[in-house]
Amino acid sequence: MASLLQRLLMPAISQRLLSPERLAARRAAFERRRLARGAPHQVHYFHQVDDPYSALAAQQLPALAARYRVDWVPHLVPPPAASAAPERERLVAYSRRDAALLAAHLGLYFKDPGAQPDAATLARVQAQLTADLAHGDFMKRAGERSEALWRGLSLAGEEAGPIDVAQALAEGGHTRQQLGHYLGATFFYGGEWYWGLDRLHHLEQRLQALGAQAPGVSGCLHPPAPDLAAPCLLDTPPPIDLFFSLRSPYSAIVAPRVFELGRLTGAPVRLRFVLPMVMRGLPVPREKRRYIAADAAREARLRGTPFGRINDPVGRPTERGLALIPLAESLGRGQAYVSSFMQGVWAEGLDAGSDSGLRRIAERAGLDWAQAQRALLDEQWRQTAEANRQALLGLGLWGVPSFSVGACAVWGQDRLWAVTETLLSKAIR
Repeated sequence: MASLLQRLLMPAISQRLLSPERLAARRAAFERRRLARGAPHQVHYFHQVDDPYSALAAQQLPALAARYRVDWVPHLVPPPAASAAPERERLVAYSRRDAALLAAHLGLYFKDPGAQPDAATLARVQAQLTADLAHGDFMKRAGERSEALWRGLSLAGEEAGPIDVAQALAEGGHTRQQLGHYLGATFFYGGEWYWGLDRLHHLEQRLQALGAQAPGVSGCLHPPAPDLAAPCLLDTPPPIDLFFSLRSPYSAIVAPRVFELGRLTGAPVRLRFVLPMVMRGLPVPREKRRYIAADAAREARLRGTPFGRINDPVGRPTERGLALIPLAESLGRGQAYVSSFMQGVWAEGLDAGSDSGLRRIAERAGLDWAQAQRALLDEQWRQTAEANRQALLGLGLWGVPSFSVGACAVWGQDRLWAVTETLLSKAIR
C-alpha cells in the first residue's frame, strides 16, 4: 500500500500530470514534431474481431474516413490479457448485452445472439479482414464483415492463410502494447487513447481543433448524452442502486451526477459500496491504470467535476472511509459524506488514512468527529461490502460504478443515460 512519502507527494504529482495545461502542452509539442517531419495526421484503430464494441466502432469507420483528412492505420488485435480483463466470462457476456443497448441508443446495429461467434466463423472473418488489411480495404469492409459475423452470415471475400492471420494479430497486439493499451475498439492519436464510440467525440473534437475535418464537417457523430437538467415529476420512482468503490475514479466523477439525478427525479439513491478490486486480490496492469487516470480526468473536465489532485485511498484510507458510511447514512448524510470523501481524495489530495484528512472529510459532511472515531472501530461494513458484491454479481456485473434501477442494470459512468432513460419512462405524462 502507499507509503507516507507517496501520500505526501502524490497529490502534487498527479495534479501536474493530469492538468489541462500539461495536456495542451503535450498536444502542441506533438503537432510541432509532426509538422517538422512533414507527416500527416495519423490515427491508429485497433479491432478485436469477436468484440461487440469493435463491431460498433467498425460501422463508423467509413463515416470517419469521409469526415477527416487523416491517415487511418487499422490493426487486428487479440483479446486483452487476463490481467487486464478479470472476470472474463462475465465481461464477454456483458459486452454483448451492453453493445446491444448502446447500438439501440445510437441507431446502429448489434443484437446479442446469446453467445460468441463459433470458432470457424470467427477464423473465416479474421482471415478476410487480414486480407482487407493487406489490400487497403479494411476501413471500407470491416463494418459489413463485423455485422455478418454477429448475424451468423457469410460474406464472400479473399481469405488470408492462418499464418498471415496469426502474424497480423501478433503485430497488432504488439503495437497496441507498445503504444500503451490493452483493449479492442480503441483509437490512438498523438499520445492519447480513445475507447470505442463512448470516447470517439473526444477524438473528433481534437481533430476538428486541428482543422483536420473535411469541408462542411462539424459536430460529432455521437456526442455525449446530456444529464437531466430540470426536475421531472415521477410517480413512485424506483430506487437507484449505486454500486461504487471509494478507490474508483469513475465512481468519484459520477457520484455527484447520480445524486443530482436522484434529486431531480425523486428517486432514492441506495449506496452499495464494495471493496476495490486490487484490495480483493485482482491485479490492475500499469497500462490500464495509466489509461483510467487520464480518461477519468478527461471525463471529469467534460462534466465540470473537480478531479486530478489525487491521494490514492488504496488500503487503510478506503477501509476507514467505508467504516463511516453506515454512520453517515444513519444520520441522513450518506450522499454528503460520499461526495465529501470522493472530492477529498480525488480532487483535493486529502489523506483519508490520517485523522486530520478523514476528520475534514467527515465534518464537512455533517458528521461529528467523536462519533466518527467510535464508528471506525466497528467492522460490520465488511459484511455489507461483501453482500453488495454478491448482489452486483447477481446482476451479471462485477465492476464499478454500476447502476441498477428497475430492470436496467448497467456498468460504467458513461451509462448514466440508460439510468435516466429508465427513470423517465416512468414519468407522469
